[in-house]
Amino acid sequence: MSKRKKKISLPPGVVESHDLRHTLEKARLLFNPRSNTLEQESYVFPLKDTPEPILFRDTFPYDEVPKIGFNHRRVPMWPPEEIWVTDTTFRDGQQARPPFTVKQTVDLYEMMHRLGGKAGLIRQCEFFLYSERDREAVEKCLSKGYKYPEITGWIRAKPEDFKLVKKMGLKETGILTSASDYHIFLKLKKTRREAAESYLRIVEAALEMGIRPRCHLEDITRADFYGFVVPFVQELMDLSRQSGIPVKIRACDTMGFGVPYPGAGLPRSVPGIVYGLRHHADVPAEQLEWHGHNDFHKALVNAATAWLYGCSAANGTLLGFGERTGNPPLEGLIIECLGFRGDTSKVDTTVITEIVEYLKKDCGFEIPQCQPFVGQNFNVTRAGIHADGVLKDEEIYNIFDTAKLLKRPPQVTVSATSGTAGVAHWVNSHLGLKGDEALSKRSGGVLKIAQWVRDEYARGRATDISTEELVEQGKLHLPDHFGQAPTE
Repeated sequence: MSKRKKKISLPPGVVESHDLRHTLEKARLLFNPRSNTLEQESYVFPLKDTPEPILFRDTFPYDEVPKIGFNHRRVPMWPPEEIWVTDTTFRDGQQARPPFTVKQTVDLYEMMHRLGGKAGLIRQCEFFLYSERDREAVEKCLSKGYKYPEITGWIRAKPEDFKLVKKMGLKETGILTSASDYHIFLKLKKTRREAAESYLRIVEAALEMGIRPRCHLEDITRADFYGFVVPFVQELMDLSRQSGIPVKIRACDTMGFGVPYPGAGLPRSVPGIVYGLRHHADVPAEQLEWHGHNDFHKALVNAATAWLYGCSAANGTLLGFGERTGNPPLEGLIIECLGFRGDTSKVDTTVITEIVEYLKKDCGFEIPQCQPFVGQNFNVTRAGIHADGVLKDEEIYNIFDTAKLLKRPPQVTVSATSGTAGVAHWVNSHLGLKGDEALSKRSGGVLKIAQWVRDEYARGRATDISTEELVEQGKLHLPDHFGQAPTE
């Protein structure tokens, strides 16, 4: 493989004499058919090697809530031709819970394959490779022979770790290339130039072995974007072009500091980061991926924003579990992607519910009851006035046809506020009665059950009515539908 034409490693304070000429030569005006304007072909940003770390203390004071600054510079949305989801359940997700067994990993991988469909909406699945259990799981998943999700690895930035990737027969691996001065200076104890050169050597080693490197720009939302990120990524793109092997860029919002707001300033602006990587660092959309965390409740919207501004891949985990507050939930990314593109024929969203049941029963995973799409109560109503609406037309209070798309028909929990309509809806849902067969809220048996519910709460009850209790009342008051109640 040919070596890089221009090295980043310069003596401190020395600037290459041909920098200006090089900039002018590369900044040619070319016609862009997308915007129908003449545009500069590319930009050159020299690496800014500082003697001290730049920690953006105005934005990240640490003893206060981080600040969201605005420079009111707006970049255009630049959605890629194709967008997809990548998974890190078995890498980042496993940093937040006990490791999955080999069987659990293979079963979940199989379900992800069915969820993402043959077209590969779930394009890749990332694995650790360090333990014997990790490697056995990878081997068994590879034996399935699926094109999607493609199995990729994750390694430290050490040449010896490539042996693991090569031995497992993987074509791509993630490499940790920390981007912020918090990591470069305070963790790695290096200068920016030293860090960049060490990363580039690792990437060159991967390319020489024919492995696609995926560079994880850790903590990009606290990094000096034009002083380190862009010049470093420009070097990576040079290596990619020289080798003929795509070098991928994963923009990692490691602490969840990213914000989706138009006009927000760097380093926190998701639109600014993604557009800058595309426009200034010349990263093709299909080589760009967003990886976020949910520390500030923005993991999903930030990932969706990354798609809109030019990133093809959004990385997530099943149910969003991951380190600290977790990652974008894979099921949320699937639904958001379908919302953007409108084609539901390529995926099987009902598998989401299969995955939920598997995680609960086989993995012992506790799912928050109100979590969208997967929680026990996400399409359950308790209010009587809402239940009355659902009884008339479920579309009034249901987000979409959850029975069709998730095998989860809308439910009503009977409580003090459910009223007769809530009882009627529960009876019809429990018995599967529809159309002319459905019982109205004026049915005699329904009225009697509703009166029993009111009496329960009049006596001071504070809990919801259980399914078992309602079934018993159904046997008493609707014996033709529930069967005769046993006599003592």
